[in-house]
Amino acid sequence: MALINESHPEEFILLGFSDQHWLELPLFIILLITYPMALLGNIAIILVSKLDAHLHSPMYFFLTNLSFLDMCYTTSIVPQMLFNLGSSKKTISYMGCVVQLYIFHTMGGTECLLLAVMSFDRYVAICRPLHYTLIMNQPTCVLLVSTVWLGGITYAVSEATVTLQLPLCGINKLDHVLCEIPVLIKTACGEKEANELTLSVVCIFMLAVPLCLILASYASIGRAVLNMKTSEGKKKAFGTCSSHLIVVFLFYGPAISMYLQPPSSITKDQPKFMALFYAVVTPTANPFIYTLRNKDVKGSVSNLVRSIFISK
Repeated sequence: MALINESHPEEFILLGFSDQHWLELPLFIILLITYPMALLGNIAIILVSKLDAHLHSPMYFFLTNLSFLDMCYTTSIVPQMLFNLGSSKKTISYMGCVVQLYIFHTMGGTECLLLAVMSFDRYVAICRPLHYTLIMNQPTCVLLVSTVWLGGITYAVSEATVTLQLPLCGINKLDHVLCEIPVLIKTACGEKEANELTLSVVCIFMLAVPLCLILASYASIGRAVLNMKTSEGKKKAFGTCSSHLIVVFLFYGPAISMYLQPPSSITKDQPKFMALFYAVVTPTANPFIYTLRNKDVKGSVSNLVRSIFISK
């Protein structure tokens, strides 16, 4: 924290949707409903994956990490958004902004890399089934997840710290619902072209490279599925892979539209709606996508619920 800009304001005013008051109450109600749903859905995925021995596999190990990421993601955004939507004082302290900035971007960077690792897991399972247990053993899975988390933390610390050095020249108003790197760069005064270029280069590495690996993995998976002899094998492979592809689309679509363009070209309301997508749609949808399209998870959830009621 010693590298943080010493001329920072005591607090930021998050303008959010203050110029569209009619949106605030509906958004407050939506967030109040979906936030607990997102938490409960992801907690259920983690519990089921841990309690059911049949789900002690690399795929569900990565899925529990994704669920934990989604809970941290939404918790870093939604409580502050609820406070601001339900209050006339739409502020966040400078240190609160700093903490939100680091947590939010750590989760985002980690999820970029984790989705690529999950696609590699599916590639090995479908294209190299005889070598799956040898390649995706427990030490390898732990190493992959540790590397993913380290990469996300490194990205957040480097990008956020550099962004916090930009002079604000007395500006303490952010036309956003949270503290996010592109918006802070856009708000800063003085020379910021170097920061925009750095952000673009880093985001190409964090977004474009993992996405290319995901697409390459699924190109190979698609060929392997088409060559399968049985329709049952094709159906099972399609079920697990389609769930992951939907999650990839939900995450990478907004992230690319937000981060792979210069912050100066971002439109006024784009960051706000992208933040709502991060906070509401993705964390709430992911548990349903994996449970509704996965027979193993659905069966485990049913067994867990049945055992709870029987024990009572």
